[in-house]
Amino acid sequence: MWAAPGRVNIIGEHTDYNGGYALPIALPHTVTCAADTTADGLARVTSRQRPDERIEIPVAGLADAKMPAWARYPFGVVHEYLRRGHSISGVTLALDGAVPVGAGLSSSAALECAVAVALRDLFALPVTDAELIDIARTAENNYVGVPTGTLDQSASILCTAGHALFLDFGADQHAQVPFDLAAAGLELLVVDTNTPHRLADGGYGDRRAECDQAATMLGVASLSDITDLAALDKLDDPVLRRRARHIVTENDRALTVVDMLRRAGDPRDIGPVLIAGHASLRDDFEISTPQLDAAVEVALTAGAYGARMVGGGFGGSIIAITDTDRTRLAVDAIENRFRASGFAAPRTFVAVPSAGARRMT
Repeated sequence: MWAAPGRVNIIGEHTDYNGGYALPIALPHTVTCAADTTADGLARVTSRQRPDERIEIPVAGLADAKMPAWARYPFGVVHEYLRRGHSISGVTLALDGAVPVGAGLSSSAALECAVAVALRDLFALPVTDAELIDIARTAENNYVGVPTGTLDQSASILCTAGHALFLDFGADQHAQVPFDLAAAGLELLVVDTNTPHRLADGGYGDRRAECDQAATMLGVASLSDITDLAALDKLDDPVLRRRARHIVTENDRALTVVDMLRRAGDPRDIGPVLIAGHASLRDDFEISTPQLDAAVEVALTAGAYGARMVGGGFGGSIIAITDTDRTRLAVDAIENRFRASGFAAPRTFVAVPSAGARRMT
């Protein structure tokens, strides 16, 4: 049995595929994968969340096989191992997920990484953590069809308990940053707005294409090569200018938060940076929703020090930093606002920085 966690990003959205910075933590919520080898040349997968479905496909036929969309995530990882020349005789995968699906908490990467570490261990494959991350990301890009970067998979593989993970995608480096809100009497509240996002529907890909176009027009390899906002004046298209402005300012916010946490100051001080991050995602990157905006607004009104949407956007979750004894007040206020607005009831929980992918038994 193997497990890999979902993640929530403290700061740094859409920066991964732009060569920038991000600061995720792993959630205590995981996807588990019970796996065993077989010698019959078949790949089988079941999911506790889909008890009536059992998918069975010859390993050699995964490249072109038709299957339900959910099965493309685990089988995409199997296929990517094979494509890279690793030998997999056959495998049975039994999945169970506790990461909320469509909540912007990276349930897909958790699934991919649970399968990736299971296959590595089962077949004794000489694969590093960096290769695990790339295998999982490539499976999602090419087999599922979602053009993500490596943020989610990196968090699921590399995070450690009690820390946030500082990711520098341009330099391909990472570092652990202490993140102990409890010691300051704080909690990290996660509010799943119950408006599932579907990154494969195109909005995520559109934003990535816009960033690539802006970088090309500015003559840089990635938007993270830009550190001076004045350079964006060269972009005549106001949409591309807004997209690029989000990346440049989000990178600066990520570095600011990391510096604050490393100096062991009051974590409340990062609150305004989170608020600015939400405004940028809402106004410049244009990926927020009425539910996300309402949850952020109400959390701040209820006393949160900072709040923002997280994840790929177009639905999903927010985070809010609250005093421990006021978290319940924020939850009640958000639930009341959603009820009054006719929104679906939100789901809430307190997140603590947890361990990355691992073997359980």
